[in-house]
This record gives sequence, C-alpha cells and structure tokens, in this order.
Amino acid sequence: MALIVETCVARHTGDRSEQQDRAGVFAHPSQPGTMMAVLADGMGGHSGGALAAEQVLLQAKQNFDAYLPGRESPEKLLEGIIGEAHLLIRLARSATEKEPHSTAVALMLQPGRISWIHCGDSRLYHFRGGRMVSRSQDHSLVAELQRRGRLDEARAQLHPRRNVLLSCLGSERQPQMAFGQAVRPTADDCFLLCSDGLWAHFPDEELARTVASQPARDAAEVLVDQARKRAAGAGDNISLVIVKLRDAQRNPASAPS
Repeated sequence: MALIVETCVARHTGDRSEQQDRAGVFAHPSQPGTMMAVLADGMGGHSGGALAAEQVLLQAKQNFDAYLPGRESPEKLLEGIIGEAHLLIRLARSATEKEPHSTAVALMLQPGRISWIHCGDSRLYHFRGGRMVSRSQDHSLVAELQRRGRLDEARAQLHPRRNVLLSCLGSERQPQMAFGQAVRPTADDCFLLCSDGLWAHFPDEELARTVASQPARDAAEVLVDQARKRAAGAGDNISLVIVKLRDAQRNPASAPS
C-alpha cells in the first residue's frame, strides 16, 4: 500500500514574553520517502533557551542531510543528533553568561519504518485509528515519582515541582536518551510531537481523537486554541508537529508534505 505523509508545524508564544520553542519538518535531500520532524523546548533565561532549542534543530538538519541508510542506523543518527547538540549547547554556555538548556524529540520516517528519540519532557505520541499506541516517558521528577507509584496523575498535575527535569540537553550530566519505533507503519498511524505547553492541558485520549479525526492543520489549530483557553492567561510556549500517514489511493488528490 502506497502511503502519503501529511504534516503540520505550529507554535504559539502563549503568555510568555519570548518564544523559546523550536519545531520543524524537513525532507532528506537524496533519499525518497525519508523525512524528519524535530521539536525542542528551550530553557535558560532571556534568549538562552531559544539559542539551545535552535541548536537542536540545526544539528538535526545537518546530521539528517548527511544520513545514508547503508552506512548508519536510524538509532545512531538520532543518538548523534542529541549528543552533538548537547555538546554544542554546553560550549555556548561556557562562551556566554547564559544558561542554555533544551529538551529534544526527533522522529525519522523511512519507507517501512519510523524511528524516534527523546530527552526531557517534550513528548512523542503514536496514535493509530484514534487510539494511543504509545507515548514517550518524561525525564522529569514528577514522572519518576509516578513510575515508582508514589504519585498519581491527579496529584502530578498539581505538584509544585512538576517542571523539574531529571535530564535535558546542556546540563552537566550526559542526557538520557529513549528510543522508540514503529515497524510497517499503516495509513492509520499518526504522530504528535509537542512541548509541555501543549500536552499539560490534555488527556491522552483527547489528543488521540483530535489528531486522528481531522486534517493535520485543522487539528493543530484546535489544539493550540484549546490549550490557550485552558491556560487561562498563564500559558507556556506551545509547539507541536503532527505527522499523519494516509492511503494514497484513498487520497488521490493529496501530495506528500
């Protein structure tokens, strides 16, 4: 079955004074049917977070453009993006008075396989047929307490240290990296990459329904609008990337994004 790819990238400053999130989608320059989606949530005071998040996107684009399937595995490529971006953010930290840090989540689509990696609390959701297949696990204090059974979802939402990360790019420690993949993706597969400025306002089931039931651009508009309303004037930066796979025969007028 031939698949086409529909994508949308959306960002909103929220109620912050500066947009420190970055997100992008780019096709491989020489490998047909191969693309990458990347999202980074920067932290580190005025302009420091934006610098760190921008470095994640630049490194991802550079490494992805040089990627050759016969010479490098998807895991090595994705690991290299995180590791090299981390080192460059650390160098920027030593060269300036800023404290740049960033989360990172990256997804690579190839014919017959989709691979992803994340570090921090920016998330990747995998939906199929309007249901959640998987979700990345946050590298945060609250998520770790939940994994240990010491905190439930309701209390996690109200925890005073819910924004504390256990791992990110640019810190003194090497970043944690978590991989995932979908083999033999189908026309019902949807992927959502997003920062906590979005996912903090939605249950997983609502995200799945919204992304699956509408075109990517419409779904992005609905999610950003609802996140803004639910933030009630105290919203963080919002960023998201939607990647949807469709059956080319059922969508003859569509073209890959």
